[in-house]
Amino acid sequence: MPRIAPLPVSEATDKAEQTYGRIQEMFGDQTIPEPFLYYGRVPAFLQDFYMNFKRFVRGEGKLSPQRRAVIALAVSAHFRCQLWTDYFVEYCRDVGLEESTVADVAAPNNMYNASFKFRDISGSSIFEGMSVGLRAHTFANTSLDEATVELLNIAISDLNACKPCTSGHVQAVRDMGVSDDESLEAIQCAATMAAGAHFLNSIDA
Repeated sequence: MPRIAPLPVSEATDKAEQTYGRIQEMFGDQTIPEPFLYYGRVPAFLQDFYMNFKRFVRGEGKLSPQRRAVIALAVSAHFRCQLWTDYFVEYCRDVGLEESTVADVAAPNNMYNASFKFRDISGSSIFEGMSVGLRAHTFANTSLDEATVELLNIAISDLNACKPCTSGHVQAVRDMGVSDDESLEAIQCAATMAAGAHFLNSIDA
């Protein structure tokens, strides 16, 4: 059971009420997603999250809506945030992604991050020449294109604080012709959803 109850739209006042109004404008005829109602208990966070969500998750930029959707889903799943994972599974379908793609995105693989991060922070060069020895083919031969896979890898590697993995994937997308602006937008989208997921996880929502 969540530690705090969601704030219904009908009970919101002042800044929370104003922000709910803007959120409703963003979603049009759709019901405001439940996570926002939990954020409503902390109006400053609600406003920050809404503005970042509107700009970096639902907004227009260098990244396509489909890539924003898969990054948001991957991050939500990464943090085991059920409310946002459920929302983005449906949203991915809404932006035209196939069921197989949704399944591929929901299973990010973190094994290499753990291994390469260990090498980086171990304080020793002993392990650099050793084989990783882990099978991690989750994103091989999937319905995702290579550039989208690498953008997902950048986002998850950054959240896992794996410096060598992050830098390697940044170079990989550059080699594919993906702009640095697109990589930055991937991180901004991921950071937004990471903050939202952390909030919900902290209250067991």
